[in-house]
Amino acid sequence: MPELEPSAPVVEAIGIAKRFGPTVALADGELTVAAGETHALVGRNGAGKSTMVGVLTGLLKPDAGHVLFNGEPAPPVTDRTAWRERVACVYQHPSIVPHLSVAENLFLHRQPRGRFGLLSPSKLRRQASELLESWSVPVAPDLPGGELTVEQRQLVEIAGALSLGARFVILDEPTAQLEPRAISRLFDRLRALGEQGVTFLFISHHLPEVYEICQRVTVFRDARHIVTDTVENMDHDRLVAAMIGEARGLVEAGADRSAVPDDADTVLGLHDVAVPGFVHGVDLTVRRGEIVGVAGSATSGKRQLAEAITGLRKRTGLVEVGGRPVRPGSVPDALKGGIGYLPGDRHVDGFVAGLSVAENATMTIAGKLGPGGLVLPGNRNRAARTMIDELDVHTAGPDQPVAELSGGNAQKVVMARALASDPEVLVLVQPTAGVDVRSKETLLGVVDEQTREKRGALLVSDELDDLRMCDRVVVMAAGRITAEHPRGWDEAELVAQIEGIGD
Repeated sequence: MPELEPSAPVVEAIGIAKRFGPTVALADGELTVAAGETHALVGRNGAGKSTMVGVLTGLLKPDAGHVLFNGEPAPPVTDRTAWRERVACVYQHPSIVPHLSVAENLFLHRQPRGRFGLLSPSKLRRQASELLESWSVPVAPDLPGGELTVEQRQLVEIAGALSLGARFVILDEPTAQLEPRAISRLFDRLRALGEQGVTFLFISHHLPEVYEICQRVTVFRDARHIVTDTVENMDHDRLVAAMIGEARGLVEAGADRSAVPDDADTVLGLHDVAVPGFVHGVDLTVRRGEIVGVAGSATSGKRQLAEAITGLRKRTGLVEVGGRPVRPGSVPDALKGGIGYLPGDRHVDGFVAGLSVAENATMTIAGKLGPGGLVLPGNRNRAARTMIDELDVHTAGPDQPVAELSGGNAQKVVMARALASDPEVLVLVQPTAGVDVRSKETLLGVVDEQTREKRGALLVSDELDDLRMCDRVVVMAAGRITAEHPRGWDEAELVAQIEGIGD
């Protein structure tokens, strides 16, 4: 690679735009990272951070805009070797091969060879030792990758990236799985590597870490660049304001909800619920007529909690619906026990694209649509037409393939399926993700109407408009409930807690 010019930023992303079908993932992405700095990229979920990382690493080709490395155009996306020489990304999830040694992982697909072109274990070990020593990574080259701690794995991945020539490293939520002392050691290593000429882009939901390790910060919001400034100039209030913008209040569903009586029946009870690696001893109740919101960062465990309640993940602890225990790890038992579920990604878990609106909407009650478990098309279509009318699904009819619907109408079909079995409690994950304002109002209006008296709801969401309609909101961090807010919470305070900013 050419020598770095002092005046040229290590990387510049200019006017980056990227769409995935109708979804705008990034509309106006701008990022400039100076040599030798640790630069934070922050924003709420869906702000466009992951898309920018994909563009910066050459895994995504932007629809508009361009990337410069050291003032020179980025290589073609097909030239993976050239990209690896310029940039590396250490992700939350390990890329280390567990059954290979540290040395073998460092030189994967490029092992040194000796006489007659044969692999040379001694040369491999020597070069790995030299590489680890040169970057002060205290790990034995013979240690199996599967025995590395998270902290060691990250340092090995950084060393491997630097050995390819990259001096710009993206760290994606690097502290999410680290305990405090390991975080302190990692930051010491980052500072030392910075003094050796390595530049970092630091992506984190834990904003106090931005102030500890970074010199500058860029904020994305709603798929756009909002501001770039020094950390010194971005106090907590200004940073949170940049991330959340002005409260839009577009959705008024549930504005007149009455307070839930203290003696209302409990429809959902969680007692010491845990999901290994994600959720730790959660206790929570949802009363009949109540909507309880669950907020938290992407690493908070909130989605894993919802999946454990609905039988999609193994769990420990007790889940009760109407006082009756629900068997863990069983979706059919959760459904029979009175849980209706709307998953977070309708394209992956929400509907079957090749089936009709009626088939998708009635999946959870297929056994009730005819004798002996047979599905009579007339019964199915009558049930589907009722759902179409109640949820205002814009469709040509029950037989239309759900894949032909708009995002908002497809989400209404998924909501119809969650309600079809007449559940005691709804578990809703990101119920308005990727839908237009009118569909959002319809969906939240349905949740409001369905929970006024008959049932309760647990609503897991990153969207503040979704959470505003809730009777109370709990905040999760590191797998635990860390705060609870009654209706009428302060937006800046809630987001600060979600992002880990203390008082």
